[in-house]
Amino acid sequence: MVRHHKTPRDVQRWLRRLPYNVEQGAKTLRSFRGVVRAGTAHCLEAALCAATILEQHGYPTRLLSFESVDLLDHVIYPFVDDGRWGAVARSRDPGLHGRKPVFRSARALAASFMEPYVDLTGRITGFTVVDLEELGSYDWRLSERNVWKVERWLNECTYAPLTMSDRRYARLLERYRRFKKRFPARKPLYYDNRHTWL
Repeated sequence: MVRHHKTPRDVQRWLRRLPYNVEQGAKTLRSFRGVVRAGTAHCLEAALCAATILEQHGYPTRLLSFESVDLLDHVIYPFVDDGRWGAVARSRDPGLHGRKPVFRSARALAASFMEPYVDLTGRITGFTVVDLEELGSYDWRLSERNVWKVERWLNECTYAPLTMSDRRYARLLERYRRFKKRFPARKPLYYDNRHTWL
């Protein structure tokens, strides 16, 4: 599998085919090995998979983590191609999946997630970019057990502020409410930045 998924786009395609891990029953934070066995992944599990696979093809083992007012944080795998930032990501919401490498900075990449993050409770307040190499010999790649240390480490990191105006947030929240009232079982796809999605 690692040999055949050489690019971020390859890994994004593989992750999109996996059912989203809704953690029915016990919560999980599986390594790449655990995700392959279970055949399902949530956002942080997917980011760890991307880091594990793409490390073998010369990419750094970075994560980009978001903070939200509702404490439902999101984690993605950021990468740089030709000086531009993109991301591999998995989510229940299509607007929070990966991004093409078209962004000038990690901040610009993170900002592309702000609008689709707004739902009835979500609103990004900050982001951070970290390198999993900082965890030293901790086995986040292939552990047979849940790798909770990664989540604890992300919770302890310093996050840079990433905010939108209250006026813009109110407008986006109202649009989301109108959409869900009309289509309660659907996820919105009305975002202007869809052309940047991976």
